[in-house]
Amino acid sequence: MKDFNMKKDTKITYFFQGGRKSRLNNNEKYAKEMFYGFDYFKSKYPDTEIIEFSEHKTKLRRLFFILVEKPLRNLLKLPLYWTFLTSQLNYKRIKESNILVFSNNRMACSVLPMLLVAKKTNKDIKFRQLIDITVVDYPEETQRFKVVYLFLSHEFNQRMILSYFINENEVISSLTPVFPSANWMEREVFDMYGVNFKDHPDLRRILTDYGFEGHPLRKDFPLTGHTEVRYSEEQKKVINEPVKLEQNYRNFDYESPWEGTKYIKEIKETNDKKN
Repeated sequence: MKDFNMKKDTKITYFFQGGRKSRLNNNEKYAKEMFYGFDYFKSKYPDTEIIEFSEHKTKLRRLFFILVEKPLRNLLKLPLYWTFLTSQLNYKRIKESNILVFSNNRMACSVLPMLLVAKKTNKDIKFRQLIDITVVDYPEETQRFKVVYLFLSHEFNQRMILSYFINENEVISSLTPVFPSANWMEREVFDMYGVNFKDHPDLRRILTDYGFEGHPLRKDFPLTGHTEVRYSEEQKKVINEPVKLEQNYRNFDYESPWEGTKYIKEIKETNDKKN
């Protein structure tokens, strides 16, 4: 396993659903592959810890989880872990960590806003600029889209790439409250790929027309599109109409895929007369 020449004091934090800590503490037998390399990194980097989302140590947090967070999670189908993330201890750990490892993407989505606030304000890195948001489409995969964020720290000349996979209809948190520049970037991602962002102030198309059908950068989008724009001599205006790929005008003769150039026709006619 490659460790990328990291420093000995590198802080690594793993996020799990629950029960993993107790297995480690009780020296139980467990499948190491289910811990995503935790044993390896713990042996090389002592400051490797686990955060579990199932812990609600106070009655108030447990009550809030049962009455508010859990019903909202079921209703909105969103990965909400507010009662756990509001812990000052966990926030401090997230802010100081160099590497975060999530056991599933729903956890990553829930931690993302908090992570970006932490990294933006951390005096040792200061990723204050969001450069771009993009998406990679994998139509054959269950988690179809890979969402990619690019960040820049001017003070330390460092770049950070944050990426995770989501399902086709999954709604993810907007970064606009943290990085206002994300507004138009998320609108572009929504327009081109159809990815929806929760709590976006104005999520509508930005590159295509309002009546546009589909999302052009999806790999299953037809190259010709669904509609075409042209000027109508009859109506004396620009109109939209369905794409028609008529083959009537195609005549595959000789070198031209269409009707052929003028000189080819002339040569053909001359040869016909001679014969």
